[in-house]
Amino acid sequence: MDFSKKLSFALILMINFSAFVYAEEEEVQIQAIADQIQVLTQDIKTLEKAVYQKSDILKSKSSSIKSTELNEDILTKHLLKLNEIEDQFRELTNKFEEVNFKLDKLSSRVTKIQSDTQLRFSDIESSETSLKKQKNLPGTSKPQDFGANPGYSVSGLPKEQETKSIESAQTVITEEADKKESLLPDKPPKEQYEFAVSFMKVGDYETAEFALKEFIEKNKDHDLAGNAQYWYGETFRIRQLYSDAATAYLDGYQNYPKSKKAPDNLLKLGITMVQLGEKDQGCKMISALKKEYPKASKSVLQKAQYEQKKFKCNS
Repeated sequence: MDFSKKLSFALILMINFSAFVYAEEEEVQIQAIADQIQVLTQDIKTLEKAVYQKSDILKSKSSSIKSTELNEDILTKHLLKLNEIEDQFRELTNKFEEVNFKLDKLSSRVTKIQSDTQLRFSDIESSETSLKKQKNLPGTSKPQDFGANPGYSVSGLPKEQETKSIESAQTVITEEADKKESLLPDKPPKEQYEFAVSFMKVGDYETAEFALKEFIEKNKDHDLAGNAQYWYGETFRIRQLYSDAATAYLDGYQNYPKSKKAPDNLLKLGITMVQLGEKDQGCKMISALKKEYPKASKSVLQKAQYEQKKFKCNS
């Protein structure tokens, strides 16, 4: 069972458990109301019987004024009590119907959430599978010969015309990008970097992805750009988007070879390559870490050694 399925199963289980607890509480409330209604119904029957009996007594003792006044007083009290019980009966009946309505509504809502959740995770899994099949890492595919005519490009257009089209499109894209609201605060690069990484700490990896990407684009030559590139790759790896992660790590390894995070980029690149099914290539990258970065931190070198054993790179 992959991550998406596990997450989907856990979410559905949580929803079912919450619904079960709520439904169980509602059922207890319904039963309590039903018991009260039953008691009130019995009281109403008893009082109705008493009222009719008192009414008969009044008729038979109409000759006695004192007796009549006494019985009328008793009858009035019974009638008031009867009215009070009938009011309580109506109130409990309304509560009973309200609880039933809430229970039915909850059941429908849980069913809809389950259906939506399963559909959403199915879409995610389909998208990830499609991306893994279609996306190639930079530098892994060989250039193809599309023809010997030096005056034309792959698209069939004259190279000069295609260049102008590309430059025009890039201008439009740049203008549109400038219009978008920036995620980063208007502060020095170091504070922008800390702001972008803060999303990683709270588990908001999607926002971290866009914030780190923006930081790299705005601060390509800054000392923290290599670090940002590493964390940018991590936003994908943690979400099991290994192809995107490998691309990010590769960019970090190539563009920032002297960064503090350069050894980490190479190590994570090797790990993700193995996870993408390229074990030989991944193992070579992990093995090259000690040679290329002999002064890397002890924890990184130990991690590389552990991953080599884990993936059985020597076998």
